[in-house]
Amino acid sequence: MRRRLKKKVIAYFIIGFIILIALIVSIIMIVNYNKKIHSIPYKLEKLGYQQTEIEFLEEITKEKKYQLTIEDILNRPYHPDFVQFLKEKYFIYNNLERYLAYKEKHKELSTTEVVRFVNVNRDSEYYKNVKMTDISKENLMLVNKYYALDKDFAFDDLVDVSIQHCYGKQKVREEVYDKFKQMFNDAKKENLTIIINSSYRTYDYQENLWNNYARTHDEAWADSYAARAGHSEHQTGLTIDVTTYGVKEQEDFENTDEFTWMSENAHKYGFILRYPKDEENITGYSYESWHYRYVGVDIATKIHEENITFDEYYAFYLDK
Repeated sequence: MRRRLKKKVIAYFIIGFIILIALIVSIIMIVNYNKKIHSIPYKLEKLGYQQTEIEFLEEITKEKKYQLTIEDILNRPYHPDFVQFLKEKYFIYNNLERYLAYKEKHKELSTTEVVRFVNVNRDSEYYKNVKMTDISKENLMLVNKYYALDKDFAFDDLVDVSIQHCYGKQKVREEVYDKFKQMFNDAKKENLTIIINSSYRTYDYQENLWNNYARTHDEAWADSYAARAGHSEHQTGLTIDVTTYGVKEQEDFENTDEFTWMSENAHKYGFILRYPKDEENITGYSYESWHYRYVGVDIATKIHEENITFDEYYAFYLDK
């Protein structure tokens, strides 16, 4: 009798223990489930993000890489290109909504192309919503189809270029001329001659030039080849058009040894090729092998090394 009672007690104890363990396991599972459904990864997953995307989002928000929080991400609808935009080298947070909107209109473009175009304002029409150029940036001011100069703007340190270095009468900023002379002399050591054939232009000069192009061709052609008045870099005194002996047409400068040398060395003196080949959709202008802009040695070197246009440099490094 006692043995049976003892066996029953043991059986009840075992059953009770099993029930207790099951209860504890259930509680743990419920707690873990509640933690899971309230966790950031789970919420991101429910929005549609993949594991690798979730890890990336957690990392950048933790590092505060952008002005972006997890709450911001959770409060926005899932977009299949959102994370890829964040991974782009020249991503600018303030342009995020513009990237997404432009991508919707141009699904054929990659996220890299969208970032490049939007950063330089190609999601707006040329000469629409024009801003006045920030002249306080001096050598780094941006002048293009979106940024304009006042009609009467001119730096007060423009100097005459010696006939030794140019055709006709030319003017540039004093610092620009000093650097050009260094470049000119170093090129001469290799039996190369770089000649300035256009530099500083007034607002009125540029207006007459553009109007002439528009009359002889049409406005679209004029806009692809020349800037409208107030939108020309030549008005800054920071820009030079160059040539060399024997060149009859500007386009032929590309085929000279001087062009090859400048392509490899101009940045060492602070000059950049302002309108590179195949970048018309970024700069807004046709390729000009002869058109160089002074931005200073450090910036020109960075632009050269990163192989980007000045428009892109300005947007990412100066205007964020």
